[in-house]
Amino acid sequence: MLDRTYLRDNPEEVRDALEARGADVDLDELLEIDERWRELKARGDELRHERNKVTQQIGELVADGKQEEKDEAIAQSKELKADIEEVESEATELQAELEERLLEVPQLPHESVPKGVDERHNVEDRRWGFDDLRVDADEITPHYELGEALDIIDEARGAKTTGSGFYFLKGDGARLEHALIQFMLDLHREQEYVDVFPPVPVTSESMRGTGQLPKFADDAYRLGGREDDYEDDDLWLCPTAEVPVTNMYADEILLKDDLPLKHQAYTPNFRREAGEHGTETRGIVRVHQFNKVELVNFVEPEESYDRLEALLEEAEEVLKRLGLPYRILELCTGDLTFASAKTYDIEVWAPGDDMDDGPEEGGRWLEVSSASNFEEFQARRAGLRYRPERHESAEYLHTLNASGLAIPRVMVAVLEYYQNEDGTVDIPEALQPYMGGQEIIEGHEKVGESALGAGERE
Repeated sequence: MLDRTYLRDNPEEVRDALEARGADVDLDELLEIDERWRELKARGDELRHERNKVTQQIGELVADGKQEEKDEAIAQSKELKADIEEVESEATELQAELEERLLEVPQLPHESVPKGVDERHNVEDRRWGFDDLRVDADEITPHYELGEALDIIDEARGAKTTGSGFYFLKGDGARLEHALIQFMLDLHREQEYVDVFPPVPVTSESMRGTGQLPKFADDAYRLGGREDDYEDDDLWLCPTAEVPVTNMYADEILLKDDLPLKHQAYTPNFRREAGEHGTETRGIVRVHQFNKVELVNFVEPEESYDRLEALLEEAEEVLKRLGLPYRILELCTGDLTFASAKTYDIEVWAPGDDMDDGPEEGGRWLEVSSASNFEEFQARRAGLRYRPERHESAEYLHTLNASGLAIPRVMVAVLEYYQNEDGTVDIPEALQPYMGGQEIIEGHEKVGESALGAGERE
């Protein structure tokens, strides 16, 4: 949430920043509401001051035995009380409307963010791992075909039990998923992250705190209780561990000695991705349930941009140890997420599908992490503060987060980049200890009549 005072004092700067983001915000109307609210607050203060004077006069009139004047003063006091209640009621309504509208205003981009309308104007910062590629993209089987042939990814049965966008991992596919999760957790412990295992359901208040609500309600899964208490349930399935972990310290005051505070959390995540899923009709690139290790940082404001660069390096270390080629993008103003002041995307190279916007080697880029600095945007919404010194007033801290990393897309890259001509897949050396020393995925025999040929089924 933006600082209302900053918005009020710097309207043109805010207007330019919102225009750079392409945000549809009626700033003039918002400022008018704020001005009307301030006028009502000032009027309320005047009326209370006037009523206090009348109340004092009533006491003096009682002492002097002036009954008629006392009655008039009492009547005036009642009128002033009614006026105060009316003014305060309107002010309260405007305050609620103002806060609701402020929740829909996105973060302002940092001055270093490149200006641009959409992802076409993102800036590539660097690439890693392309000097000696182990595969030719023209000879790679896409992960969805390979996963089906090895019987380690089963989309059909996932759709049968739950719906489109859900899938089963089987045998070595499931073991690879577990290996990736544990490998990432161990790596980030080396980077001094403290493990958190948060609740998966989160409240609307928590979703508002990190900026998922109200803007992204259509993309989230709302939990329903029994028919007679649905309205009281107020729970959502976690769209990212950023939500519960950031809100761990909501409405609390941390100390300077606590910072920087670095938490990592593995959770399953749930997103509808309304209107987007149709762009990925096969495979596990765009799904409604996926595992992810999330990195969440709480820092002092003056350190947040140095921490952003370090956070990016911590996340990309996962791909370096896995030996997967990737690139770093700096997002432009028009492609920033709602709450972010500055974001870097990490995109891994998946050679299985040749896309128009892929690299010259073929294949395509898959976003596996967004490392973002939210400055005090989330802190204001969630009430996250710290005390610079024990005797000083509390201030809003800065929050940052990155995926470290999104598991399904990393698995896609592993299956495509490490596959062999015979259809097997080499397991990256960093993951072998997590798979009992196994070095290769050779697949499994399918079960049921679906595994039989047409003649055998007859």
